[in-house]
Amino acid sequence: LQRIYKNDTTLTVLNLLHSQIGDEKAKYLAEALKVNTTLTALHASCNQIGSEGVRHLCEALKVNTTLASLYISYNWIGDEGARHLTEVLKVNTTLTILYISYNLIEDEGARHLCEALRVNTTLSTLNLGNNQIRVEGLRHLCELLKVNTTLSTLGFWGNEIGAEGARHLSEVLKVNTTLTNLNISSNIIGDDGARHLAEA
Repeated sequence: LQRIYKNDTTLTVLNLLHSQIGDEKAKYLAEALKVNTTLTALHASCNQIGSEGVRHLCEALKVNTTLASLYISYNWIGDEGARHLTEVLKVNTTLTILYISYNLIEDEGARHLCEALRVNTTLSTLNLGNNQIRVEGLRHLCELLKVNTTLSTLGFWGNEIGAEGARHLSEVLKVNTTLTNLNISSNIIGDDGARHLAEA
């Protein structure tokens, strides 16, 4: 953390995977990020970070102007954590990559994120894989993709959207011109879902 505080120019990527950060240590990490101007990528997946921990990180990202990639998958942020991220995405203009797979995010959290991405113009990659987002949450995402012009990569695997979800996505793919990489594997879309996507 001292290197982050001191803005060590040789430290641009910080890997904290499996570091048992938790909510309390996330607060100290956030304080360092508030003053850092060199770090461009933070890997903090698998760290038992909950909604309170991500709240601290989000406060830092409201003022940090260099971090472009944030990886916080395999944590416990849930819908409340997604709501905190929403506030960041509305004002942050440097974050381009956000990985929040395996985070217990449900339909409500997806709704919050989509609300922010209607105004965000910098995020190009979003990974929401293996959360608990069903068709209702996907519907919010589809409405977003009809108007968002910056998101090019979307990971939405393992969310059990079924054939109905695939139908919603197919309607989006007919009009969206920016999405180039879409991962919806392990979603039990079946033959009907595949047919909808093929028609798009």
